[in-house]
Amino acid sequence: MKKISKALFGTACLAVGLSILVGCSQPKPKAAKQVLNDPKFTDVSVHDPSIVKSGSDYYIFGSHMQMAKSPDLIKWQQISNNVDDQKLFTDIHTELADVFTDASTDTFWAGDIEQLKDKKYYMYYCACEGDNPTAVLGLAVADKISGPYHDRGIFLRSGNAVSDDVTYDATIEPNAIDPQTFYDKNGQLWMVYGSYSGGIFVLKMNEKTGLPIAGQGYGKRLLGGNHVRVEGSYMLYNAQTDYYYLFLSFGGLDATGGYNIRVGRSKNPDGPFVDSAGNDFTKIQGPAGTTFDDQAIEKYGVKIMGNHTWDTKKPYKSGYVSPGHNSAYFDSKTNQYFLIFHSRFPNTGEAYEDRVHQMFFTESGWPVVAPLRYAGEKIAKYKLDQVIGDYEVIQMNKKITAKITTPTDLTIKKDGKISGVDNANLKFENKGEQSQVSIGAKNYQGYFVSEWDQYTKKQTMTFTGTDQNGEPLFMVRK
Repeated sequence: MKKISKALFGTACLAVGLSILVGCSQPKPKAAKQVLNDPKFTDVSVHDPSIVKSGSDYYIFGSHMQMAKSPDLIKWQQISNNVDDQKLFTDIHTELADVFTDASTDTFWAGDIEQLKDKKYYMYYCACEGDNPTAVLGLAVADKISGPYHDRGIFLRSGNAVSDDVTYDATIEPNAIDPQTFYDKNGQLWMVYGSYSGGIFVLKMNEKTGLPIAGQGYGKRLLGGNHVRVEGSYMLYNAQTDYYYLFLSFGGLDATGGYNIRVGRSKNPDGPFVDSAGNDFTKIQGPAGTTFDDQAIEKYGVKIMGNHTWDTKKPYKSGYVSPGHNSAYFDSKTNQYFLIFHSRFPNTGEAYEDRVHQMFFTESGWPVVAPLRYAGEKIAKYKLDQVIGDYEVIQMNKKITAKITTPTDLTIKKDGKISGVDNANLKFENKGEQSQVSIGAKNYQGYFVSEWDQYTKKQTMTFTGTDQNGEPLFMVRK
C-alpha cells in the first residue's frame, strides 16, 4: 500500500502620510518623449497563463484548457474557456480518457505549450484530483499551435495515480502538476514542475522525444516540502546577467489567499537559487508535521508583486488581489521583458483575468515590474522636470496575507528633493539608468517609466524598484 500524507495539495488544483501638492509656481512636468494614447484593452480569463509565441501572435495557455491570443500583448481574444469548448484535441474525452480516470478529475490544470527545436508544439498537460496529490503529467504534440494535438501518453504520476507497489510520501515528493519546459543557454531541455506537497522539482529532458531522460525519478528538488504554499514555477534566462530566474507564487490563489509573485536566481538551471538577501531556496519548507505554514517561508524570494490598490477609500476598485502563477517573455527584437499573470481584483470575488506588465532588471540583476499594465510604452531617458510631481506610493512587504496594501503620498520637488514623508531622498539618473528612492531605511533601486494609467485615462510617470530585502516599491504620479 502507498503511504500518502493527507493534506490539501496546491491551489493550482482548486476550482477554478500627508499629501503635499505641487504649487502653481512649479513648472508642469514635460510630457515624456513617447506619447501614449488609450490602448483600449481587451481582456480574457486564462488561469495560470503560460506564454508562447507563434508567428506574429502571442498565445497564453492555462488550466481547464483555457487559451487566448494577442497580436500585441494589449488586445486579447479568448479562444477557449474550458475542456468542453477547446479545439486543441479532436475528441479530448476519448483521447485522454486515461488521464481523467487516473487523476480522478474531469478537467486539466496549469499546463504549458512550448515550441521545441523541431518546430513542433509540445503540450505538457496535467490533471489533479484537487484535495490530495493524485495527479498525472502527460505530453501531446502538434504541428501547429492550434492543433490538433496527438497524445504521447502520461510520463509522471503522484499520489494515488502511482502504482500500488510504490511508496509515496507527499511531504517530500512532488505533486506532478504545473510544468514548464525550457532550454538552458547550452541548448539542454529541462522541465520545472510541482506544487505544495514535497516542493518544486526539475528534470532533464530529451529534446528528441520531449520526455524526461530515463533514470531521474522525480528529478532534483529545488525547494519546498511539508506542504508549504509555493507553486507556479517558471524559469527565465537573462543572457545579459547570465542568471536563471525562477519565478514562483507564494500563498493561496483565491481572493483571500495572499497569492504573490517572487523570484530567485542561479547560475545553473538546476540551482541552487537564492534571493537578494542571500537566502537559500533549498531551505524553503515547512516544519515537520505542519501544513501551509506561511510564516516559515515569508522571508524568501525577491517579491515582484502582491495585493495592492491605488484607492485610499473603500470600496477599492483599482489594483490586484492575489496576482500570480505567472509566465515571462523576452522579446529579442525590442529588448523588452514581460511578466504575464492572472489576478483577482478588489470586490470581485473569485473572478480573474490576465494582465501583462513590462519588466526591467536592476544593475544588481534583479527584476522589477512596471506598476501599470503594459500599453506599448518604451522606457526612455527622462529629465528631472519630467519626473517631478505628486505620487501615490505602494510599499509592499513580504507578508503572505489577504490584506490589500494601500497608497501613501509623496512629492518629488523641482530641486529633486522629496517631501511628504520623513527621511526620503531621490538619487535621479537622467540617462535612462537606474535611480534610487529611499524611504526611511529602505533604499529602492529601479527605474522611472512613463506609462498609460487605465484608471485615470491618462499618460503619467511611474517608478518601480526593489529594496535590499527584496520588497517592491510602486509609484504612480497623480
